[in-house]
Amino acid sequence: MERPDGRTPNQLRPLSSLRSVLHRAHGSATWSQGDTKVIAAVYGPKGGTKKNENPQKASIEVIWKPKTGQIGKQEKEYEMILKRTLESICIRTIHPNTTTSVIVQVVHDDGALLPCAINAACAAFVDAGIPLKHLAVAICCSVSESGYIILDPTKHEEEKMKAFAYLVYPNAVVSVLPEKSLQVGDEPMANGLITSVTQGSMSVDDYLHCLERGRATTAKLSEFLRKNIEPKSTSELSKAG
Repeated sequence: MERPDGRTPNQLRPLSSLRSVLHRAHGSATWSQGDTKVIAAVYGPKGGTKKNENPQKASIEVIWKPKTGQIGKQEKEYEMILKRTLESICIRTIHPNTTTSVIVQVVHDDGALLPCAINAACAAFVDAGIPLKHLAVAICCSVSESGYIILDPTKHEEEKMKAFAYLVYPNAVVSVLPEKSLQVGDEPMANGLITSVTQGSMSVDDYLHCLERGRATTAKLSEFLRKNIEPKSTSELSKAG
């Protein structure tokens, strides 16, 4: 399938990420894929949890800020998806009865916005020293009317697709949990799935192909994420500890 920017169906747009970009936040990171760019800022943990949250665990709140205009239904859905994803990778028993706030600021949206936001938030959590079970990487797989599956679509490509799958995979290679806990039955956690969100209509076979394509490209995303979160100074090593 020929793409407007010349990429192959499995090829990602150029990746870019920076940490500690906001001095007043406890942790922050940018994440860019092509012209899509997101900034995530982490504040906390601070004492107390909000109503209906379990005080025996740390809670997470997500605030989504669009580039322009007011927050709408889709942004509220993004907040919920991001909150649940982050809760699943955090070790929430270390700081019980606390709340960590994550503010996601959209700088530019040129497709695959939610996966970029999840990747930015994960990098910001590491920058803030929030205890995590493991890292996570997100990817968008889209299905065309003719059945082609492409990864990391641009805004222009999204408009022509019949369905999308936003997929978040665990990066168990750097897990802090005991090795045996990285198994789910007989399957390694690396073969699992943290979050799956679909839009539009796709067949079961299309969805399974999306899972396969997404998992195959997570190695590149995981390697890029790990390189960008490695402590580069003594002060960062102290912060991470």
